[in-house]
Amino acid sequence: MSLVFLVGLLLGFFVVVNGIDLWPMPKAVRRGSQTLYVSKDFRLSMEGSKYSDGSGMLKEAFGRMVSLVEAANTIDGNLPRYGVLAGLNIIVNSPDDELNFGIDESYKLSVPASGNTIYGQIEAQTVFGALHALQTFSQLCHFNFTTKVLELHAAPWTIFDLPRFPYRGLLIDTSRHYLPLPIIKGVIDAMTYSKLNVLHWHIVDEQSFPIEVPSYPKLWNGAYSNSERYTMADALEIVKYAEKRGVNVLAEIDVPGHARSWGVGYPSLWPSSNCQEPLDVSNEFSFKVLDGILSDFSKVFKFKFVHLGGDEVNTGCWTRTPHVKEWLHKHHMNGSDAYRFFVLQAQKIALSHGYDIINWEETFNHFGDKLNPKTVVHNWLGGGVAQRVVAAGLRCIVSNQDKWYLDHLDATWEGFYMNEPLTNISKPEEQKLVIGGEVCMWGEHIDASDIEQTIWPRAAAAAERLWTPLGRLAKDPNRVAARLARFRCLLNRRGVAAAPMVGFGRQAPTEPGSCLLQ
Repeated sequence: MSLVFLVGLLLGFFVVVNGIDLWPMPKAVRRGSQTLYVSKDFRLSMEGSKYSDGSGMLKEAFGRMVSLVEAANTIDGNLPRYGVLAGLNIIVNSPDDELNFGIDESYKLSVPASGNTIYGQIEAQTVFGALHALQTFSQLCHFNFTTKVLELHAAPWTIFDLPRFPYRGLLIDTSRHYLPLPIIKGVIDAMTYSKLNVLHWHIVDEQSFPIEVPSYPKLWNGAYSNSERYTMADALEIVKYAEKRGVNVLAEIDVPGHARSWGVGYPSLWPSSNCQEPLDVSNEFSFKVLDGILSDFSKVFKFKFVHLGGDEVNTGCWTRTPHVKEWLHKHHMNGSDAYRFFVLQAQKIALSHGYDIINWEETFNHFGDKLNPKTVVHNWLGGGVAQRVVAAGLRCIVSNQDKWYLDHLDATWEGFYMNEPLTNISKPEEQKLVIGGEVCMWGEHIDASDIEQTIWPRAAAAAERLWTPLGRLAKDPNRVAARLARFRCLLNRRGVAAAPMVGFGRQAPTEPGSCLLQ
């Protein structure tokens, strides 16, 4: 542990204990100096709310929140007669609970310090803003080991909050290693604690095709084994589980490259048995299969966007396979032309199923002026791409690999925190085209055994960058080190295997000591 980091952590610990201990930092916070005591019968009310909660989404979220704050310790002390916080009244102004992209996620959380029966209050335009407020409230509650009751310090509280970016993503990769459903659900739960709201599910790749496609049932012959598969019912369960927590699921089908596994079930998708990717551009069957996949997906994955990949396409198989080479000659194309043709055909198919498209940045770098105007360009190769994308009038998601790739274990949490999506983008109309960012957990070297400690707490560092207003973000990451350390310890108490902050990603503790100093 470096001396500079340790001193910063200790100084920051003093500031946090005597200041605002919330992650991510809200837009505006006012607090007082009184202590309240959380009732053992902490109740939810919805007086004045226009949202009926017919689906039970809010009631379930409230129950999960209470379970989180009560689970860390056994609460068996006696409450005092005064200063007891009896519950939360939640007012949601919209009666709808459909999770659309760009939905209002703002909220106001108020906790008074006096009254005969003290209730906190959450006001939100949508139920999804209320879900974020519940996560914030959960971080205000602390267990007193002397009295053995839950306390809420520094009341009265008034917090107004809303996200800086509408898209705050985390990618998981189930092709390089299969991830069981409970692991994916655990990732979603942990995302909500730091207010990430898009699970980018990179479902298939060249190594395996683990998901069922009813229209083309042999595709999942490309799975590693019969037990490492997802049925469409499994996928729907993940989508519904995420939606109840305010998280959209973005499905990715990467074409035309990264698709060798498709041909295990349908060998005609390969250019040849000896040259197995990209998908055969000369075979109309390639596009029929993609159409069938997206048709089936549209019944399950309801998010506005679908990710069509488009990265790392080596056209060598096309130019040296005789029948594909003949097709290219007939259509007056070279390999680059065919790459563009495939991507644009895939976009048309996705649009026909009601999706907007996300493509990796190579598509923009090679033929950006030909992309459909509904395209969102997903940056990953490095910096400087977003400013070119938005200058061209397209939307962009930032994931530059040198800062926001979680599989890069030498990428530190400080780098995750300081990575700014709007670097060198000053025009307001262009800033709006950067819809957000995403941290990427590629799966070559992770599986169910180590995914959590590889993601957290570095993903949480990026989450504050994507949620908190620029003016509230620290210019020196050491100023947030203690607060992030406490959030990392909170994740541990909630059963999330978040790794120590000292050193690189996924590093074991270096020596005995407090969680707060690791």
